[in-house]
Amino acid sequence: MKAAVVHDFTEPLRVEDVPKPEPGPGEVVVKIEASGLCHTDIHAAHGDWPVKPKLPLIPGHEGVGIVESVGSGVTEVEEGERVAVPWLGYACGACEYCASGWETLCEKQLNTGYAVDGSYAEYAKGFAKFVGRVPEGVSPLEAAPLTCAGVTTYKAVKVSGTRPSDLVAVFGIGGLGHLAMQYARVAGAAVVAVDIFDEKLDLARQLGAEYTVNAREQDPVEEIKKLGGADAVIATAVSPRAFEQGFNALKRGGTIVFVALPADNYVQLPIFETVLNGINVVGSIVGTRLDLQEVFELHAAGRTRVIHQERQLDAVNDAFEEVEEGKVDARLVFNFGVEEPSGQAEGVLTQEAGGPSEQPTGTVKEERGPIPG
Repeated sequence: MKAAVVHDFTEPLRVEDVPKPEPGPGEVVVKIEASGLCHTDIHAAHGDWPVKPKLPLIPGHEGVGIVESVGSGVTEVEEGERVAVPWLGYACGACEYCASGWETLCEKQLNTGYAVDGSYAEYAKGFAKFVGRVPEGVSPLEAAPLTCAGVTTYKAVKVSGTRPSDLVAVFGIGGLGHLAMQYARVAGAAVVAVDIFDEKLDLARQLGAEYTVNAREQDPVEEIKKLGGADAVIATAVSPRAFEQGFNALKRGGTIVFVALPADNYVQLPIFETVLNGINVVGSIVGTRLDLQEVFELHAAGRTRVIHQERQLDAVNDAFEEVEEGKVDARLVFNFGVEEPSGQAEGVLTQEAGGPSEQPTGTVKEERGPIPG
């Protein structure tokens, strides 16, 4: 089978023929239809993080496809079903984290496209208990980004405690952020979208953001404070400066959720203001199997839209460069042969996303604080 393989952290990926996986006990082999490109895949391919992935490595943890074969003992899914192969490839099921609904914190977890081979390939292997069923009628090209970008931001909005009438600021309107703001709106909140690119802010308005702030031209802290301050901030921009701005834009008692993983790993937050203002600083990592099913159900019900552009696996290294240079509006998806219905344009909103607002948006102008999208 054809796969994109990392052999060395300092070298480009090589698209080559490798043996097709065979399912072991409790495992399935999935014929991949689509695989999203997450920035984590780039970090994995470059060995950026303290815990290095295995080598050689097939990246990819937003894989969607059809179960082709199952190993012994598999009862969760059957051949012919469409499933997603997510980041949380395996958890032990017995530790205190698994037992208390926090399987994403399991210390024995295996992460797809990192500890085990992923979905940048024509076939991928997964643990049957941890693949997610994709509802009928949901395109594989849209389901793929939901498998990580969707469930990650959905969980972030959940842990932020967002309620109807809240004001939620989303910093960074890209593959993660364009979904985060939709989940905030599903929860009933008004959204302030913050980015440094006007085209991404235009996208945010199409998706229903009530307010937009261009952080190249304006001070996002000042502008959000004019609105009364944010009840919650979802930080999806890969810049520590954006995290700091988000913190300072909170109202008293507000919550900032750290989601993105900037290469520069540290932020400076004040202790005094954190204590006196009762600020909550929360880290959120992907979501559980239940969270993923809820994400798919919301999408199947027409509550969210996935903005994506298609690429071919042979262009994987060029696609990495596009993402690193900020040239992508939202998510890139490697298409392994999916044909969309005629007339459905790539990455175009064809109907309302959770009820995009028709009212004028609050675009404000002033200075300061660039953040990457």
